[in-house]
Amino acid sequence: MNAYDIIVRPVITEQSMESVADKKYVFQVAINATKTEIKAAVEEIFGVKVAKVNTVRMQGKVKRTGAYPAGRRAAFKKAIVTLTADSKTIEFFEGMV
Repeated sequence: MNAYDIIVRPVITEQSMESVADKKYVFQVAINATKTEIKAAVEEIFGVKVAKVNTVRMQGKVKRTGAYPAGRRAAFKKAIVTLTADSKTIEFFEGMV
């Protein structure tokens, strides 16, 4: 897997945007990606220094489309990436804060 297979997309929510000031960024990642693979992928794609990676497995929500056929959204894995104090910020998130 290359770096772009590991990092699926950024997670843009109010809570994740508040943590950008602390140099914490949230990404949806591949479900089988490890913390070391996520660290290497973020450093390769964005050219930053990663201090810590925390991961969370998110279960898919149950959704209904009527009375009977209850479906489920897909489960995914999310990574909270903390950058070092001397690292530059990720420019992708600059205009969103």
